[in-house]
Amino acid sequence: MHIAKTHWTSKNGKTYESIWLRQSYREGAKTFKRNIANLKECTADEIAAIELALKHKGNLVALTSIENVELNEGLSLGAVWTVYEMARRLGIEKALGEERAGKLALWQVIARVLDQGSRLSAVRLAQVHAACDVLGLQQGFNENDLYENLTWLSEQQSGIEQRLFKARRGQTKLELFLYDVTSSYLEGEHNAFGEYGYNRDGKKSKRQIVIGLLCDSTGEPVSVEVFAGNTQDPKTFGSQVQKASKYYGCEHVTMVGDRGMIKQTQIDALPEHFHFITAITKPQIETLITKGVFQMSLFEETLCEVAHGEIRYILRKNPVRVLEIAQTRESKRNSVQKMVSQQNQYLLEHPKARVTTALNKISAKIKRLKLDGWLHAKECERVFTLAPDEQSLTEESRLDGCYALKTDVPSNVADKTVIHQRYKDLAQVEQAFRISKTLHLEMRPVYVRTEANTRGHVFVVMLAYIIRRALSQAWTALDTTVEEGLDQLKTLCTMEVKFPQGGSCLQIPQPRENSRALLDALEMQYPEVLPKSPACVGTYRKLNEKRKPINP
Repeated sequence: MHIAKTHWTSKNGKTYESIWLRQSYREGAKTFKRNIANLKECTADEIAAIELALKHKGNLVALTSIENVELNEGLSLGAVWTVYEMARRLGIEKALGEERAGKLALWQVIARVLDQGSRLSAVRLAQVHAACDVLGLQQGFNENDLYENLTWLSEQQSGIEQRLFKARRGQTKLELFLYDVTSSYLEGEHNAFGEYGYNRDGKKSKRQIVIGLLCDSTGEPVSVEVFAGNTQDPKTFGSQVQKASKYYGCEHVTMVGDRGMIKQTQIDALPEHFHFITAITKPQIETLITKGVFQMSLFEETLCEVAHGEIRYILRKNPVRVLEIAQTRESKRNSVQKMVSQQNQYLLEHPKARVTTALNKISAKIKRLKLDGWLHAKECERVFTLAPDEQSLTEESRLDGCYALKTDVPSNVADKTVIHQRYKDLAQVEQAFRISKTLHLEMRPVYVRTEANTRGHVFVVMLAYIIRRALSQAWTALDTTVEEGLDQLKTLCTMEVKFPQGGSCLQIPQPRENSRALLDALEMQYPEVLPKSPACVGTYRKLNEKRKPINP
């Protein structure tokens, strides 16, 4: 780490100077240099203070021996620097830009990785972590600035996604995209996208938004889009095809989508050289069996392929899934049997109780558990018994564990095994949804209402997931979660050095052993010193003003 000063003379004879805080580092056998901060706006005293701190790096005793030098505990640095550096490596910082709006957006992404919450909580987080010092923010911000920044993110999303796509993949044109949708319910009633629809979270009484996530073949997100809560899955598919073709310039593409996503209407609308891989529903399988396109005997544990015109069907019966479905069905039946026993006991103890009331309760539960196709309750002398229809049960369980994939990818391009594996890759998109919605990044509750802010919020979560995914992959060998690793790194704080002549800098101590292991896994090291940002971060409204008074 050193200060680099450069002088040059322009054609008009005027002399200019650039002053950079620069760090040398190695990647393999090569040595590189990177600029940490532009010190042109610093005073001569401040630059001298930084040079003094660098001269005595790692030796706080030497600094304290200087008369009237103050040493104060600074903000937490370890976690915020690690996430920032990962964002820089992944191209997120460059895609967002170096202007103030881009830096605020980057802080929202970093805050989402560190500790999930609202814009207000992101401001409070910046008061604990060295956000302004790391990002080089010279002006403070509050929650209103972050809400406005969500609008900016929404307006710039397309460009940011394209720049990030190019930064991550260069001129390489992807040939396969994974796409799936999910829904996220809302606690409020006033979100611009909030509508009642098919709720995957089981919250039928709440409005929701629909989120479509487009990923590459490795499961890394490429683009995210928000739709109204009552949007059907197939209607979200067309815009993803346009992105792959128009935004990312891909010419030969295979789109992979879940069953019900890619229907005939969507297939007919695909551009030339675009192909699809999807699965068909059980009613569609029944129809094709009836038409003689394929037979039940072809569903085995090993993959089987059937060609029908230009369409290929990949068939398989998963024995593990067969066992799971049978166990679930038996568990539901036992639950109904338990209720039957309870109703029989009640009728025995209450001679005047109505039999029809008990029957309605049992029948309602059978229907709720979707067993009414083969299971019924019979009554004889105020005693109920379950009467399964074995023939109907055999017919209903015939397709247990059976699935069929549908594709128009030529067999000389990808065989049945490759097609099957590409469809299974959709599980990576589902994992992204699980992590983003509830487990770690907590997309909900959604604290925003407007269309632009909702898009910006979801986009922030997607960018945070990209960073978290990279951290998870790097720390897998350490047998630690991302949350545990970041908690460990949060303990590393800066040391603020103030000099009597004026000026200050942030001295960074050496990490302890556990933190060092996390950094080594990332091939990352902290700078030895940072310039102190003059920015002041504060909340627009104090939390106490929002709290309800406590009744005595």
